[in-house]
Amino acid sequence: MEILNCLIIFYDVNDLKIGGIIISLFKRKNKNLIDEIEIYSVAEGEVISITDVKDDVFSQKMLGDGYAIKPISGEVYSPVNGTITSVFPTKHAIGIKTDNDIEILIHIGIDTVELAGKPFTVNVNEGDKITSNTHLVSVDLEELEKNEKQKDILVIITSDNYQKLEINNYGSVESKKNIGKIILN
Repeated sequence: MEILNCLIIFYDVNDLKIGGIIISLFKRKNKNLIDEIEIYSVAEGEVISITDVKDDVFSQKMLGDGYAIKPISGEVYSPVNGTITSVFPTKHAIGIKTDNDIEILIHIGIDTVELAGKPFTVNVNEGDKITSNTHLVSVDLEELEKNEKQKDILVIITSDNYQKLEINNYGSVESKKNIGKIILN
């Protein structure tokens, strides 16, 4: 927050005019501003680096930075608080926007768009307000395996209005547990 203080002094003694302007400009950090967003695991399983995903579009961060989970459960939760911006017709992907305008894509499986929504049950709609505890989707992991699709659940930050993503909990994790944070600009 920037604050500008300006004090103008005029003094008139026996027709001797003295004038002066005092200006001070200072910045004060508003302690109420949020400078990071906590990010949570979207499913129970193993958190891995996005660079370890076996799909170049994701592993080379063409859509943005993020993380992935090798799920052992088909229950998928939101990684952040925000609003649902899109539910793909094939139900394999959901877009979220946080209150800080960070856009996140939840992408369930690799090449699962080809399954036309069959193994997915979506529990949210566009415009829904959500929290990191919101159950977004149920996915039949056996159906993905039967169709020879990788089960990785990808969480991608698709906007560029942040400094960095810090994941501090790789490896085995329960769903809805804090695994890191997004550092804002």
